[in-house]
Amino acid sequence: MTDARRFPLGLTIATAISLAILLTLGTWQLQRLAWKRDLIARIEALQTAPARPLGPVLAAAARGEDVDFVRVAVTCPGLASAPYLELYGLREGQAGARLISACPAEGGGYGSILVDRGFVPDTVSARPPVDAADARPLEVTGVLRAPDAKSTFSPPNRPDRWFTRDIPAMAAALGAADPAPVFLMAETSSNPEWKGLTPAPVPANISNRHLEYAVTWYGLAAALLGVYAAMLLKRRKT
Repeated sequence: MTDARRFPLGLTIATAISLAILLTLGTWQLQRLAWKRDLIARIEALQTAPARPLGPVLAAAARGEDVDFVRVAVTCPGLASAPYLELYGLREGQAGARLISACPAEGGGYGSILVDRGFVPDTVSARPPVDAADARPLEVTGVLRAPDAKSTFSPPNRPDRWFTRDIPAMAAALGAADPAPVFLMAETSSNPEWKGLTPAPVPANISNRHLEYAVTWYGLAAALLGVYAAMLLKRRKT
């Protein structure tokens, strides 16, 4: 029997490629595990964190500091009847729209901040009133969130429905100057009298199964090595 028959080159290459993919997936899940643990710790700390004035927090963001998941408070004139954009969203398995409006931001080096006022399910066709002349002050408490990166599967944004949190484009559509690089996810209602709009509270429970996924990928890698070794042993005996 020749050496070429004893050593399956094609099988070895295929096994090496598959092994590299499985190990990469397992390592990626471990990296996600560390990120998720840090995220959960920050959210747990946020549950009892007092709201900070928006201006100093935005100043920290301008210096390059991470302000994701920082609770803030700001007074927004006319927010209850401000113009809004509709951002596609899901809440508890139900499709709908998140209403995005602009709020002036004093201090911090920015002129405005986009406020996610909350969620309206698609089963509700009504919307809050819009009155550009309304300047009644409204204090909003919420959490700052950095926008997610646009994926290749995201539909293109339309004037009547947005699918990605594109701050510059949204701010331009709302006429908001110098927008901050984060969203304010409102925890308090901008329209208490209008029950169709649900503010976005900080998530209390976040699933963390990345360790389980990592063990699965590494387990598959070990099983692949076992099968490959068994086939080599079988060929050597024949």
